[in-house]
Amino acid sequence: MAVPPDSLRVWCQQAERDAGQPGGLTSPEKDRIKEMEREVRKLRQANEFLKKARAYFAAAELDRPFRK
Repeated sequence: MAVPPDSLRVWCQQAERDAGQPGGLTSPEKDRIKEMEREVRKLRQANEFLKKARAYFAAAELDRPFRK
């Protein structure tokens, strides 16, 4: 089974970067970026949920009769 030339080229370039040669991100750096992007996505979803909850409870508070 032959390896496509483009795949081999990409693997060699990544191995060179992982070995410390300049020219891009190492594999651990790429993994860390992916992890951080996932975390940002989760935090944005949580913030959106909290905004909706805040708006819901604020509206419910306005509907409540005023107490003296």
